[in-house]
Amino acid sequence: MNINDITSFINSPGEVSITTTVLSLIIGVLLSIAIRWHFRNYGSTLSNREEFSQVFPFILMTTLLIITVVKSSIALSLGLVGALSIVRFRTPIKEPEELAYLFVSIAAGLGLGAGQIKLTVVSIIIILLFMMILRNKWKKDDVTGKNLFISIDITNPDQFNKNEILSHINKILEKYSRSTDIRRFDMRNDSLEIVYLIDLNDVEVLSNIVTSIQSEYADAGVTFIDQNNLPSI
Repeated sequence: MNINDITSFINSPGEVSITTTVLSLIIGVLLSIAIRWHFRNYGSTLSNREEFSQVFPFILMTTLLIITVVKSSIALSLGLVGALSIVRFRTPIKEPEELAYLFVSIAAGLGLGAGQIKLTVVSIIIILLFMMILRNKWKKDDVTGKNLFISIDITNPDQFNKNEILSHINKILEKYSRSTDIRRFDMRNDSLEIVYLIDLNDVEVLSNIVTSIQSEYADAGVTFIDQNNLPSI
């Protein structure tokens, strides 16, 4: 191969602009930082958000590079399909929110790699702002209402009228909740466990529920669990 062949190859119609690619990578870095910040501050997953957010820049810029390379060649595009068909991702994504942020990163990489810089930047900013507004609204709604699991453990249930225990607890919960849904009723010789899903009128009534239950059953244990933040399995 002589120098003319090399020059012809470099200046071929499928050549990728280095300047445009570098500009896209710089913008990609900025967008990935914005996505990381948004996930760390507005995400609600129970996983380590700091650690998980570290992958966003890699995903975004790798996607950008792949699209930049293959967009100028149909053969490369077909080769990419074949290559991806043998890739297997083993890391489980436990929560839908994590998957959503990964898609945002991939979408940003696709847009920048395709040369749609303005459209991509504007769209990502709008998406993040919209989710920020929704997250703030959800936080305000949580001040007045909450869906919780409540677990009630009563030791030595034989000392009480077993037929009335469930009725008494139902009345107490109905007094302070918009709705109650019994999820588990487990009675043994020395213990009784009842689990409800309740929709509270106000989270400030939690102490009233505990006081009311323990006034009827002094040794009762009461546990509240926020069902919205339970980890997916």
